[in-house]
Amino acid sequence: MANTKSAQKRIRTNQRKHDRNQAYRSRVKTMIRNAEQSIFAGTPDAEAVKLAISTLDKAAVKGIIHKNNAARRKSRLVAKLKAASA
Repeated sequence: MANTKSAQKRIRTNQRKHDRNQAYRSRVKTMIRNAEQSIFAGTPDAEAVKLAISTLDKAAVKGIIHKNNAARRKSRLVAKLKAASA
C-alpha cells in the first residue's frame, strides 16, 4: 500500500484512467468486430466500417491506442472491405 497522500491519489487517478481506457478499447474492438462480421457475412456495410474507423481515430487522438496501431487496423479493415466488394 502507498505511504504518502500523493501516492494514494496517484493510485486512484490511475485506476480511473485505466477503467476509462479499458472501456474505450472494448468499444474499439466491438466496432471492428461488427464491421468484420458484416464484411464476412457477404453484405459489406460501409457504414459499419466508417464507424469503426471513426472510433479508431478517436482512440488514437485520446492516446488510448498508438496512432500507428490505429492506422494499421484501419488499413486492414479497408483492405478486407475492398476484397469483399471485388
